[in-house]
This record gives sequence, structure tokens and C-alpha cells, in this order.
Amino acid sequence: MATLVVPRDVPSANVDAEALRTAFKGWGSDEKAIIAILAHRNAIQRRHIRIAYEQLFQEDLIKRLESEISGHFERAVYRWMLDPEDRDAVLANIAIRKPKEDFAVLVELSCIYSPEELLGVRRAYQQRYKRSLEEDVAASTNDDLRTLLVGLVSAYRYNGADVDLSLAKSEAERLERAIRDKTFYHEDVIRILTTRSRPQLVATFNHYKDAYGISISKQLSSDKAGKEFTEALRTVIQCIDDPIKYYEKVVRNAIKRVGKSDEDALTRVVVSRAEKDLRQIKEAYHKRNSVTLDDAVSKESGDYKRFILALLGN
Repeated sequence: MATLVVPRDVPSANVDAEALRTAFKGWGSDEKAIIAILAHRNAIQRRHIRIAYEQLFQEDLIKRLESEISGHFERAVYRWMLDPEDRDAVLANIAIRKPKEDFAVLVELSCIYSPEELLGVRRAYQQRYKRSLEEDVAASTNDDLRTLLVGLVSAYRYNGADVDLSLAKSEAERLERAIRDKTFYHEDVIRILTTRSRPQLVATFNHYKDAYGISISKQLSSDKAGKEFTEALRTVIQCIDDPIKYYEKVVRNAIKRVGKSDEDALTRVVVSRAEKDLRQIKEAYHKRNSVTLDDAVSKESGDYKRFILALLGN
């Protein structure tokens, strides 16, 4: 369930655009007014506000926001204001351009998103960057990791609920043999993880645990050879097997980062899941950590904290 709180009586896009224009006037902007409006509008309403603002004032609202606010607050608002597919395309590009590519973001898009959602992200990526997501992933990675990630972002998985239990058994056996023989890079492993539907893979993972007494993810974690590739495989499995548990871990690691929180990871989860399943992620966080996510985020500061708390349902 979503955490986004939208008022029962939402002003028109023109009224919201004019209120934002007022918030930008004078010395400095009225950040509280910006949060009160934008953190309580859904994706369609935000798009209409952007259109109305440009029509009324001949100015791009997102660019104006970038000039008015700064820091983690600005980055969070910027990502929130983009259309969801465009935002995910931006997040994928940021991940690809990092000095050490952040494959987890690409795995999230490929394994948690529906086939249609991933296709929308790929289209948005091509529209924004004039290149395909696949070619940029291929250019930024090497060897087996390249084969895995390109296969993932190129996939269009079956989206139905049908499961072949005999296939789940045989493919669990194939995965166990690969792990036992340390042949993680075998084309069968990559084929299974990049082509099978989510329900089919969950059945395979369940059979693996039942048959061998350990989850496939834990089995992989015990191997330190080829660490980057095996970590990518574990991320794929975690995203497919239990997305809520996976996102809770991302948020937990972001918040407990020594020295300061990893605001980029926290922002990514909050802005991309606020209209989807952030309530379940909050519940998982509370159960796992005996503290609410709202209380944990309250340790942040300033307008960034207020904005994230608003998206969390406050």
C-alpha cells in the first residue's frame, strides 16, 4: 500500500502552480509551502502542475525548483517531480555512471518492476539519453557481470501466475550444482535468472530451500570468490524472492551508514515506492528494527527530513 497522502479536495493545477510561484518570490523560497503542495500530489497531479506552471509562467517548474532549493532536499524533489518512468531512467543512468557501477539499482528495475514497467523505463531512457539502456549497461560492465545485467535489463518476463513445479525442481537442482561446483557464471544460471517469471523463480527458490536445507541466497553468501558477480546474483534472488524485505534492507543500510545516512539510497526507495508499497516497507522496517521508519528518518535534518517524512505519510 502507498503512503502518499493526497487531500480529499485537491486544488486545480493552476492554483497549485500559482501557489508555487508565490513560494518562490522574495529572498529565498518558502520550502514549507513547496512541501505542502508537492509532497501531497500523485504522479498525474504533479504532471498537471508542471504543465500548468509552464503555460502560466513560460518557465520549466523543475528547473525553477533546482534554482530555488539545494542539497539532498533538491535531489529528492527533483526525482519526485519527474514522471515515474523518467525518474527510473535517471536513477539507472546515475547508477551506470558511478565510479563503481551500482548494479543494485539495475537489478531492482529488472526484477521488482513488472515487464511493462521495465519496458516503460527503457523507453524513457532512450528518449532522454538517445541511447538504449542495454548499450549503456554493456559499455559500463565487463565479462559475466555484463552478460547478467544486459540480460536482466533486456528481459520481458512472462507476467502470469502459472508455475511449472517440475521445472522448478529441475532448475533448483541445476542452480545447486552450479553453486556446489562454483560455476556461477554458467549460461544456464544466467538464463534461468534472466528469463523465468517471478512466480516460477520463487517456486524454484522454495524448492531449493526445501531440498537442500538452506536458502540459495545464504548458500551464495558463503562463497567469496568472484564476489561482485555472486553479490549481483544474491541481489537478483532477493529482489525476486521478497521485494519488501529487500527494500527494508536497503533503507536500513542507508540509515545506519557510519558517519551519515546514505540519502541517495533512502531517497530512491521513498520516492519510487511512496505510491506503491512503502507502507509495507515501513511495517517490515519496524518489525526488523523495533523502531519506526518515521523515527529513524527524524534523525535527518531540515527540509529534506520534512519532505521525506511527508512522503512517508506524515
